[in-house]
Amino acid sequence: MKFAICNEVFQNWDIAEAIKFASGAGYHGIEIAPYTLGRTVTEISAAERVRVREAAQRAQLEICGLHWLLARTEGFHLSHKDLSDRKRTSLYLCELVNCGSDLGGRLLTLGSPQQRSTPPEVSATQAREWAVETLRDAVKLAEDRGMTWCIEPLGPQETNFINTAAEAIEFAREFYSPAVKIVLDVKAMSAEQIPIPDIIRNSWPHFAHFHANDPNLKGPGFGAMNFRPIATALREVGYQGFVSVEVFNFDDGAETIATRSLRYLRSVFL
Repeated sequence: MKFAICNEVFQNWDIAEAIKFASGAGYHGIEIAPYTLGRTVTEISAAERVRVREAAQRAQLEICGLHWLLARTEGFHLSHKDLSDRKRTSLYLCELVNCGSDLGGRLLTLGSPQQRSTPPEVSATQAREWAVETLRDAVKLAEDRGMTWCIEPLGPQETNFINTAAEAIEFAREFYSPAVKIVLDVKAMSAEQIPIPDIIRNSWPHFAHFHANDPNLKGPGFGAMNFRPIATALREVGYQGFVSVEVFNFDDGAETIATRSLRYLRSVFL
């Protein structure tokens, strides 16, 4: 199993230093939140993209791709009633594909709950249709650039749009494209009624990425979640992608989060 970590854990670190530390700790990959490199993805210069890619190459660390795609941005939404807003979002999603590819990544994880939640004045059916329309050009570009979109189901406390793995798979099928899969996230799956190992088995082969965390918002091994049945299910289905540490509570500090999470994952997966 390949292990990765999301770079926002390394708050206020230069990305090259975060990459070096992750590699030294034993990770195989790093997942990047665009807002850590620039206010918007279009502000991440060509030179900066080269610098990050070369830093990863020197450290022999793979850049998995991008996540938190629309975090800390303004004016973007998948299903806004205003067509101009949706068109602007569509163009921005294409820019994210270009950036992810420029960095050498392969995955684009679409969480961003605030920018996808169905607005009060829009029906669920209409929101779904508009979301597909908004993503379509970015999906085509991903096909051309060898990238994969991963739709992330999130709990109802975060969004009202795509709350279960089954819903995410159904949405991904709307594109009829090998460039659209889903991502499974332990914290998000814990909100479902189905046991997590069963969600994993039911979702294969539709997921291309996996986020490891605890429902307490910390890293794997920092809470009560038992990852052994999760590891067993991933092995059973033949998953060979990344298990990527994504946390939302950084109180323990980057070094502790990174090293302790990886130690725990190794103990249950290897």
